[in-house]
Amino acid sequence: MVDFFYAQNMPFVTLKNDIHIHYQLLHSEIQSDTVLVFLHEALGSIGQWKDFPERLCASLNLPGIVYERQGYGLSSSLTSQRGADYLEQYALTELPEFLDLVLKEQQKAILVGHSDGGTIALLYANDYNHRLHAIVTMAAHVINEPETLAGIEPAVKAYEKGKLDGLKKYHGDKTEDLFYAWADTWKAPFFRDWNICKKIDKVTVDALILQGWADQYGTEQQVDLILDHIKSNKKQKLMLEQCGHHPHLEQKEAVIKAITTFIKE
Repeated sequence: MVDFFYAQNMPFVTLKNDIHIHYQLLHSEIQSDTVLVFLHEALGSIGQWKDFPERLCASLNLPGIVYERQGYGLSSSLTSQRGADYLEQYALTELPEFLDLVLKEQQKAILVGHSDGGTIALLYANDYNHRLHAIVTMAAHVINEPETLAGIEPAVKAYEKGKLDGLKKYHGDKTEDLFYAWADTWKAPFFRDWNICKKIDKVTVDALILQGWADQYGTEQQVDLILDHIKSNKKQKLMLEQCGHHPHLEQKEAVIKAITTFIKE
């Protein structure tokens, strides 16, 4: 029995172990066997996507779902310390259960993942190609590069000076635990050699892989490694000029156009 309740006019669904997942439905009036599912970044939430999901759904004339993973936004708090497999836990435990509850049996998803969300999309697609029409990743990572660690250091300093207090608007009293769960995990000795390239080599669905040339957390190597390892018949690379870690916000129009063209083709 699925347990639904409501907060801020958005539904929640309850997973196993009494984990509440907060999500938003977009253009639910559109009847389709294809649904866009948006997977947020390492410090993300529903609100931090801004109007990008709604705009993309409208462009493709498809319904959409944006959700907050455990530990984020209004979803349940983290209940354990993260390990080197935390992204796999989200991709192969939480996401399959969530999609089973919110999608109709005949529906398939197009996963649109940013940063951690893009990595989760790749890991999920490796085991669940049959539930997908395609994936789109933006600034996904498959290895821990020196550039990634270099990008985290100024973020930690900014957080400690209170310059990232805006995160509290989205995560409330979860903010500090969430921030250090991200920063401490990526800086940990056990994560220095993190590499999931061999864990995405069964991906066969269509894949659009995007990244900004000025991404402070990763280089073009991330994109090339993804394309080298996935087995998709249709896979496309897009590197965006004048763009950092948030392509959907920094180059919104170009990204919406690229995704719309890729999916419609």
